[in-house]
Amino acid sequence: MDYKKLKIYFMENIAELKQLLSMPKDIVILSHRNPDGDAIGSSLGLYWFLKNQGHKVRVIFPSEYPAFVAWMPDADKITICDLEKEFAMKCIAEAQLIFCLDFNALDRIDPMEEAVEKAKAQKIMIDHHMYPEGFADFILSRTDTSSTCELIYTFAEMLGQSHFVDGKIADCLFTGIITDTGSFKYNIFPSTMRVAAALLERGANNDFIQEEIFNSMREKELRLLGHCLYNRMEIVEELNTGIIWLTKDDFEKFDIQRGDTEGVVNFLLKLKKVNIAAFIKEQPSIIKLSLRSKGDFSVQQVATKYFKGGGHKNASGGYFYGNLNACIERFKKGVKSQLELEKST
Repeated sequence: MDYKKLKIYFMENIAELKQLLSMPKDIVILSHRNPDGDAIGSSLGLYWFLKNQGHKVRVIFPSEYPAFVAWMPDADKITICDLEKEFAMKCIAEAQLIFCLDFNALDRIDPMEEAVEKAKAQKIMIDHHMYPEGFADFILSRTDTSSTCELIYTFAEMLGQSHFVDGKIADCLFTGIITDTGSFKYNIFPSTMRVAAALLERGANNDFIQEEIFNSMREKELRLLGHCLYNRMEIVEELNTGIIWLTKDDFEKFDIQRGDTEGVVNFLLKLKKVNIAAFIKEQPSIIKLSLRSKGDFSVQQVATKYFKGGGHKNASGGYFYGNLNACIERFKKGVKSQLELEKST
């Protein structure tokens, strides 16, 4: 790969970082609130990569991770700031290096934002989302990549140390690629397949990972999915759009916990006539949206303009304060406006 073509967000000071990592360091790895497969996969993949080379490493998330990734090695050692805030802040303050993975704006790691800003440690951002903020000393930011997990392997190559990626690390990184691409259905680049092949060669167990991610649902999750598809789905044919929503009462009735609704939004895209999908969840104080699309339509633009969010062209998210029906209507308005805009350009 010609890394020189990556230009501004290529980690041009990689030699300096390699020198910093040549001696054991006290390192903290952070990822975003509501961590997904890519967040935990990249964090634990890098954790083992650094730990195996003699560094002291701690992974910290703002909030808990979903159950479907609990099998990952040392997932039970991750510090959750919501549960252990004082310890998390102490680790951040004492770290010599801080890796920021799968996010590019510090407001994604509340309530750790201020602690990271004040930390004396040098900071390394590795991320694949649009519009990175410049808070880090070292930046590897590429939007033309499937996942942060893919970039962690690229980072190991840039260090000249990809040979340190063993089967355990490969499992972690392969997980993030699978979840962020929907098992290689979207957000795929030539580099994605190259890295996936390299991870399989290094021992990633595809059969096991696919089984853990996609075939480990509990009965209540399957019943919830049925409720979503039968009682909470709307197809807006003139917009080629599908919407699934859940109310606060649904959350109580089905005892919905973090990770229970993972992947629900993707079922809408199984319909041939649906190119744009939204999963809208009404929670006690906020409404959250997960947006997906096929082809050229940018849900990232809808998320940014109408829901203070962002992400990728075909996979984004946002939030809304107010009434659930108002949120749904705002989404429809945003989609219609974006369709008209894209048609005119």
